[in-house]
Amino acid sequence: MAEFLYLFRGGDAERAAQSPEEMQAQMGRWMQWMERLGKEGKLSGGQPLGKEGKFVIGKSQSVTDGPYAEGKEVVGGYLIVKANDIHEATEISKGCPIFEHTDGSVEIRPILAM
Repeated sequence: MAEFLYLFRGGDAERAAQSPEEMQAQMGRWMQWMERLGKEGKLSGGQPLGKEGKFVIGKSQSVTDGPYAEGKEVVGGYLIVKANDIHEATEISKGCPIFEHTDGSVEIRPILAM
């Protein structure tokens, strides 16, 4: 079984407009989905990410603030999921609550063994 990285993007504008009750309900759906993946032995880990950050760039190792991208492009969190192949990893991602948002997306990347 291989591991795949899910990068979650989008939904920021819609989340900002939610009531506290709606936010709580959506968080519950995320927790249920991740709990189910854990029980199935598919979840290796993951966390939400803060909005602030830094970039270290090039040989000079210059440091800039970031990320400064459109809301739908900002990575809001990640999971590491176990699946037989990228096709199964893609199907597993379709249960993600991020898709309740118009611009919600999951980028799926295989994690290579070193």
